[in-house]
Amino acid sequence: MMNRRTFTSTVAAGTAAALTRGIALAQSAPKAANIVLVHGLFADGSCWSEVIPILQAAGLNVTSVQNPLTTLDDAVAETQRVLNRQDGATVLVGHSFSGMIVTEAGIDPKVSALVYVAARAPDAGEDYTALAKTYPTPPASAGIVFDGDEGRLTETAFLQDFGGDLPAAKARALYAVQEAFHKALLTGKTRHAAWRSKPSFYAVSTEDRTIDPDLERFMAKRMGATTIELKSSHLSLISHPREISNLILQAAGYA
Repeated sequence: MMNRRTFTSTVAAGTAAALTRGIALAQSAPKAANIVLVHGLFADGSCWSEVIPILQAAGLNVTSVQNPLTTLDDAVAETQRVLNRQDGATVLVGHSFSGMIVTEAGIDPKVSALVYVAARAPDAGEDYTALAKTYPTPPASAGIVFDGDEGRLTETAFLQDFGGDLPAAKARALYAVQEAFHKALLTGKTRHAAWRSKPSFYAVSTEDRTIDPDLERFMAKRMGATTIELKSSHLSLISHPREISNLILQAAGYA
């Protein structure tokens, strides 16, 4: 059974090799004209609304996937349908839970680079829940409520633990449009780990109360990702859209 000490040792042993692999992959990545964005739990495709105009202004073709939040297979299939419509090299970007989707769907040959925004980044077949349990339980977990098979965040948890650095009015508007997720979504495991063969980038949220920041750092180091840290809540894509956009532009070869 793995514990925090085991994970620390794993990072120490693998960081140099991962960084070397990450640098080599980044140097070989083609310039991308397309960006595909994927949202996670407690959100819909509009959560990228602050990032999209910045990327479009840079001349990129941008699409935000409407993640069904039913099962991992359904979510990957929807993302794959969007990838199929892209013409040429594409950067695949995931926030939060959708890092699972990016990790799986990112093996598509069109995907030139991966960007994780405070996101899950499991290895192939890894039990992410077990991995997360080796770190402190984030406060937002206590705010998940279920109506039968559907889960949501309470308004208090959404405002304080999900988007705590957003203006209250903005956070409440986002809370009003959050999509419910199905319990089955959380049981899925990735079959592939695209970050092992694709250039990867990671934005850590240092004030995250939805995914533990040290877990984010662990995953970023393990994949040898080009990493930035933002003093941000889980919703850095909304509170720090310029920084997130710049990271995506870097992954696309424009920065």
